[in-house]
Amino acid sequence: MSAPVLSLTGLTAGYNGSAVVRDLTLEVVAGEVVALLGPNGAGKTTTLRAISGIVRPLTGSIRLDGNDLARKSPTARAQLGIAHVPEGRGIFFGLTVAEHFRLGFPGERLDTDIAYQYFPALTEVVDRRAGLLSGGQQQMLALGRALARKPRLLMLDEMSLGLAPIVVERLLPVVSAYARESGCAVLLVEQHIQIALAVADHGYVLSHGELVVHERADVLRGDHQLILSSYLGEG
Repeated sequence: MSAPVLSLTGLTAGYNGSAVVRDLTLEVVAGEVVALLGPNGAGKTTTLRAISGIVRPLTGSIRLDGNDLARKSPTARAQLGIAHVPEGRGIFFGLTVAEHFRLGFPGERLDTDIAYQYFPALTEVVDRRAGLLSGGQQQMLALGRALARKPRLLMLDEMSLGLAPIVVERLLPVVSAYARESGCAVLLVEQHIQIALAVADHGYVLSHGELVVHERADVLRGDHQLILSSYLGEG
């Protein structure tokens, strides 16, 4: 197996000195989609925030392409190639679709062709303000903007929130296709377990902040009892 793009080793992180996720070890390699699953409060979002640098780890290490991120700010991590689409999409309702693609770091130019290639429906609403888009279109915009940055690591937090399952079923395969075709590593937090596992290569299940299952996605898809027991903290 190739060297991991993302490597977490013994990660413990939380808020005000209290751990929410404990001793998590996880890897994502290039071109792979990893699903991070678990019930509400399991520590999934905290894990993504720690990787982005929003939450400071209590112990453990976070490495991107082998480089320790401990001393890197959230801005520096984004510049290194981490794209984080947070829960709630992280878009600006007062800006148009086109204006979103003009936002970036000094000197950064987003590749709109990539966004429109994977989400061609956005070409029909380039001059529409994000607040007037449907939920599905807003998520396409958030994802498209992330892809336009050509990330090394793409992290998606509950992209299905507020969307009909049929919309999610259309969006997630696009993410999987981008990972395969670009070599981007994807870490996916998702509440729709079976939809997430349908596009993932591996799955990690957290319960009460601890890793209870790590398995290939095809194994998890075929073992509903394993997932259920994991969610109940019996893994």
